[in-house]
Amino acid sequence: MTTNPSSEQIEADIARTRAELAQTVDELTARLDVKARVRERIQQTSPTALGVGVAAVAVLVAAVVVIRHRRR
Repeated sequence: MTTNPSSEQIEADIARTRAELAQTVDELTARLDVKARVRERIQQTSPTALGVGVAAVAVLVAAVVVIRHRRR
């Protein structure tokens, strides 16, 4: 035998569903905010790791320039 929920129970269920939906929308918005994610990732990265990354890119660019220059 099923019982019909009271209006308070229905309203509480609606409020809970709205809160869950709001949380889901907030999570999706955060995932789609690429600029904020990049900023957060940069802040989490240690200065040493960032320096190594910049140095690696510089070496790669220098290697490309040297190889192209030698082909001429």
